[in-house]
Amino acid sequence: MAIKRVVSLLPSAAEIVSLIIGDSSSVKLVGRSHEDDFPEKITTLPILTAPKTKFTTSAEVDAQVSKLLSEGKDLYTLDIELLKSLKPDVVVTQDLCNVCSIDLNTVRRVVKQMNPEPSVVTLNPMSIEDVISSIKTVGIALGMTSESSKVISGLRSRIKNARDLANRSNESGRKPARVAFFEWTSPIYLGGHWTPQIIRWSNANKEVAEMGAPPSVRISPQDVISEKPEILIVCPCGLDLEATKREYEETLLPSDWWSKLADNASKIALVDGNQMFNRSGPRLVDALEWLVGYINDIPEIIPKNFPWQNLKS
Repeated sequence: MAIKRVVSLLPSAAEIVSLIIGDSSSVKLVGRSHEDDFPEKITTLPILTAPKTKFTTSAEVDAQVSKLLSEGKDLYTLDIELLKSLKPDVVVTQDLCNVCSIDLNTVRRVVKQMNPEPSVVTLNPMSIEDVISSIKTVGIALGMTSESSKVISGLRSRIKNARDLANRSNESGRKPARVAFFEWTSPIYLGGHWTPQIIRWSNANKEVAEMGAPPSVRISPQDVISEKPEILIVCPCGLDLEATKREYEETLLPSDWWSKLADNASKIALVDGNQMFNRSGPRLVDALEWLVGYINDIPEIIPKNFPWQNLKS
């Protein structure tokens, strides 16, 4: 039987495909996007996309993105000849965010030029349940429904355990915390898409969390200050923990508005958003477990080696 060849054009898809495939030899991931870096074993695969922006500071990236979009230009390039040479049977992409990865129309236009034409699996998750559905969708496309069902079962069990802990914390008298989740720092964007749901499930007040959902939207510092958040989470989209630390030190710390927030907050944390919160994949369950542990002081549920730094608690 021929091996089914798969290409991922967004990071969460590579994670989903790898988790479903496991040690199977009937399906093979053969290409990836520039952001696909987990699990580590896929980092040797050919890279098919590249960003047109270069990260310097959050404010400068916002300006670069705004300029490209205003000119009607794509934010990413796709190596068409490389894609054709890989001869994929399945291409997994997204239709959720044209700022996050290569857009769907570009992918569709390219695959129509290929012979044979691969099937395109489009993911558009807005919630944790949508992420679970995405895993099922990918499993069907790969012909591995049994394997994907096992993955889903394991994730659902962990979600239930985390939510039960958060609910028990609430029932024992811990009031829902008011959380401000910074998905970008200059300008400010609060977490959208699945992030508010994760926050609510963690025993947190949704008012501040909901300000940016869905999707995330730009808001003013005063809007955040007026909500008097008790917990501040700095988790910029696409940045690892080291880059997040630099953004915190160079962008947030010098700001007058940030000092007002920080003085009134009981907890402040920096998180590797690129790995843990920004991708619509299975590690959002890790993010949920971390947030439940952090908000409710239940450290034993926080996944080992979760990439974060506690600044105030």
